[in-house]
Amino acid sequence: MPSPARVLVLDDDETIRLSVETALRAEGFLTEAAPDGTDLADRLERFRPDLVVLDWMMPGPSGIRLLPLVRAAGDTAVIMLTARDEVDDRLRGFAEGADDYVVKPFTMAELVARTGAVLRRRGRLPQTIAIDDLLVDPDATTASRAGTVLDLTATEFRLLRLFAESRGRTLSKAQILTQVWGYDDYDPNLVEVHLSALRRKMELHGPRLIHTVRGLGYRLNVAS
Repeated sequence: MPSPARVLVLDDDETIRLSVETALRAEGFLTEAAPDGTDLADRLERFRPDLVVLDWMMPGPSGIRLLPLVRAAGDTAVIMLTARDEVDDRLRGFAEGADDYVVKPFTMAELVARTGAVLRRRGRLPQTIAIDDLLVDPDATTASRAGTVLDLTATEFRLLRLFAESRGRTLSKAQILTQVWGYDDYDPNLVEVHLSALRRKMELHGPRLIHTVRGLGYRLNVAS
């Protein structure tokens, strides 16, 4: 059995740092946390994290300045945590090598989902995503519900994979359009049409998992 993925959390806000560490441990990750980048090189060498959750603004060297050090230490993924939501800031983070970007304030469910998605892309988590009685295999592009393989179109599978990897996170129509179709300025009815078909196929085998969040979008939760 492969060893659990290792996640290093660097954030000077003690409440956030402890909450993130607790949430990731509850998901089975090995975690370590620190309030800043002091002795980061030694920590990377000793703990050898698969992923670093890195706060942009910290005392001493900022997260964006520490990012190249993390990337130089090995094939370590990075998720940036920050209140900076300007496009230029996000582009700078990605240019420096960040794998993903979570804007404060955020929900723990969102961060856990993004952590899992990044680690799956890096091959450090099993590819099959299990949520309640739903199984999604991104590599095989198959999904099953209550033991029955779902007969999905390519678009429906991309939708389901997006929701599974974003479990507990509300996705707007614009976000769904961008990530499934690759643009955000087309007819949002596309989302409703394909999501309706996906729901019908899933709900032949169990209660609703993809819920409407009025005025905000849609979210996949476990059945109640």
